[in-house]
Amino acid sequence: MSVQAFRLVCASGKEHLPAGIQIECLECSGHDLYIGTSDGCIHHLLLVEENGTESAELPLGQQLDYPNTSFTTTRQNQRQLGVKKPICELRAASALSRLLVLCDNTISLLCSDSFEPVPGTKIRGVLSFTLNENPVSDDPFSVEVCLISSKRRTVQIFSVGQERVQIVREVATPEQPCSLAADGYYLCLALSSRYVILNYNTGHCQDLFPYPSEQKRPIIKRISRQEFLLAGPGGLGMFATVAGISQRAPVHWSENVIGAAVSFPYVLALDEEFITVHSILDQQQKQSLPFKEGVILQDFEGRVIVATTNGIYVLVPLPLEKQIQDLLSNQRVEEALVLAKGARRNIPKERFQVMYRRILQQAGFIQFAQLQFLEAKELFRTSHLDIRELISLYPLLLPSSSGFIRTHPPLHEYADLNQLTRGDQEKVSKCKRFLMSYLSEIRSTEVANGYQQDVDTALLKLYAEANHESLLDLLVSDNACEVGDSAAWLEKHKKIVNGDLEDNTRPDLFEYVVDFLTFSKDQQLVWQYVDWVLQKSEQIGVQIFTKRSLDEQLQNSFCPDKIVSHLCKYRQALLLFLEHLVMEKMIQKEKYHTHLAVLYLEEILRLKSMDSSDHTELEDLRLRFQKLLRQSDLYRVLFLIDKIKGTDMHMEQAILHGKLEEHDQALDILVHHLKDFAAAESYCVWNSEGREAFYRKRLFQLLLSSYLNPSTPDNTLIVAAVDLLNNHPKEFDAASVLHLLPEEWSVQLLSPFLSGAMREHVHALRVSQMAVGLAKAENIIYKKEKLNMKEKPVVLSEKKLCHVCRKPFGEPVFARLPNGHIVHTYCATNQHVNSSIDHVPSQSKRT
Repeated sequence: MSVQAFRLVCASGKEHLPAGIQIECLECSGHDLYIGTSDGCIHHLLLVEENGTESAELPLGQQLDYPNTSFTTTRQNQRQLGVKKPICELRAASALSRLLVLCDNTISLLCSDSFEPVPGTKIRGVLSFTLNENPVSDDPFSVEVCLISSKRRTVQIFSVGQERVQIVREVATPEQPCSLAADGYYLCLALSSRYVILNYNTGHCQDLFPYPSEQKRPIIKRISRQEFLLAGPGGLGMFATVAGISQRAPVHWSENVIGAAVSFPYVLALDEEFITVHSILDQQQKQSLPFKEGVILQDFEGRVIVATTNGIYVLVPLPLEKQIQDLLSNQRVEEALVLAKGARRNIPKERFQVMYRRILQQAGFIQFAQLQFLEAKELFRTSHLDIRELISLYPLLLPSSSGFIRTHPPLHEYADLNQLTRGDQEKVSKCKRFLMSYLSEIRSTEVANGYQQDVDTALLKLYAEANHESLLDLLVSDNACEVGDSAAWLEKHKKIVNGDLEDNTRPDLFEYVVDFLTFSKDQQLVWQYVDWVLQKSEQIGVQIFTKRSLDEQLQNSFCPDKIVSHLCKYRQALLLFLEHLVMEKMIQKEKYHTHLAVLYLEEILRLKSMDSSDHTELEDLRLRFQKLLRQSDLYRVLFLIDKIKGTDMHMEQAILHGKLEEHDQALDILVHHLKDFAAAESYCVWNSEGREAFYRKRLFQLLLSSYLNPSTPDNTLIVAAVDLLNNHPKEFDAASVLHLLPEEWSVQLLSPFLSGAMREHVHALRVSQMAVGLAKAENIIYKKEKLNMKEKPVVLSEKKLCHVCRKPFGEPVFARLPNGHIVHTYCATNQHVNSSIDHVPSQSKRT
């Protein structure tokens, strides 16, 4: 409880009423206050509020207890109705400038200013009445009055205008009503034994709950559309809808409630000693004001007035924002949030959104201080908290370059985490674990937009401090960590990799350091640590350069020339990097290709000179070297031939001679030195790739000649020649081959070759015949088109213009295009025109 929602302010004392006269009823419309007294007199006072709204303009968080609101009342008018009976009820129809007065069971319609009665507008036999605040009539110049007849068990509906009173409907009730409230077609009635909801349009009557009206005064208040507040048994304030159900829990009043009023989000009740204030939102009592001798409690257009028999008081509500801040100051978060949500209907939308977001953020920090991390996280997310507000609580977590300044007024009262936890290290650890988890969740979401560096740097520091296993994952990902902070961490982990420090978080720590340097945008940082990485492992360290995009290498200090120069003292790394440039990135520069070839050659020769060298590694290196020699055309061939001379690298020599078109020498090496017939055939294939067919046939012819003309007789060469012919018959010109073959070779020996050669010859013959036939058919089609064009006359006159240049013809010489257009001959032969005309015929018709 103990929420100061209202303050009681005296508005009028005994000075406006004669001695011995008591207040019976009230009505307030704007600044007009009407008082009905026990002697049948109506008093009109002007109620003016002073200093009552100053605090509403104060910024949120600075709404202190402002000077007391005061009211002044000035007498305007009074009228005696002519009978000495009490005024029972007053209702103002401000739009009509009329005042409805119930006295002696009669409703009189008076002018609200002069109190002059309107002739012919009295309604007699009335026990009680109310105005329908949700009228069903669309007439703006009338009000809907619902009244209880004192003579029979009926409720009557009247339409009251400025000069007329007209009955609209009369509805019978099960028992005699004694009190009522209206909302549209629905009437909430207090009968002698129970409350009911009556739809006067359909006649349907819905029982609510019993209530002994003879013993206690019934209370009915309309609190919102189609919802009423009723005084129930046992001192309960019951909420009921027109459907006969309750959507809210009851409020607990005293047994002797005299009156009730509504000032959203509160309901107020008056008893013999107190005015109690309950929240409509959570039905909890929020305030209790001592007040004795009260007889009336009513609300008028948002203003709550309470009266004794001779005095009038106003319950002035404190601004909702001030109430919410008081609740938050007392760490009553749930109540503050409930009240803030309920305030939506009373505050402009934009102002409410700003206020509500700040309240959520304040509530989040309160929950955070209480170590309620799940609740705090949800409030931070919902309120779109600037994440730096939270990070700034943790000393030294924000980047050193950050210029962040906390919100003013502040969202909380804590300078830092040490003050919040009062030095409790266990709480500090919990808070750091929470922030670690929260930052890892939001770093890839819109919550971190604009603050990526702050989030990633803070997360890096938390991970590093805790030796968390996710630290390396953060570093190798696309992050925005501040370089200075990252470098300090990296220096520490350099010592870990070197073995100076122990860290069991990840066994592959070195690889993660390499990955971090690979994706780092800080060139100075990379060059600072690249030598250390290469010294640890050239094969892994070179990935710092090979995994970077080529565009990045060309645009900054990671250009290939600088990297190659730096890697000269790391042969393996240099070899891998040049392979990356030449074989993967396909950079077409002679110096890289030649450099790579030389490195291959030197490394192969080095391995050959070592007796204990790994033959698998040597063979792999030679295969990579041979692949480069075959695929590249940019390296310096003669330079490499000179370097290879005198070595046993015959395969490489053959490839180099092939690059110089010295195929005789190349094949001689493959056939007579290496005796590698498969390699010789493969040489002919790859050397003729992308060339015309006759070039391949020439290479195979040279290979066959090498087999058939050895310097010394060799049966293996004869077998190789036969196999070559039989396996590749289509690669030879059969007529020229037959002249080369020894006469003693049998037809059966060469039958596969002869069969294949004949098949290839027949196939080529038939293909050529088909091509000739198609050409003849195409020629016939063109001839037909030409005849068709000749049959049509062409008329050339002085007015005829060239279709291309739009000039007349000066002489009777022209060209006719297939589409029928006539052009000058020079226009038809113009290269630009021909390129823009589809299917210009090769022949033109001239006359």
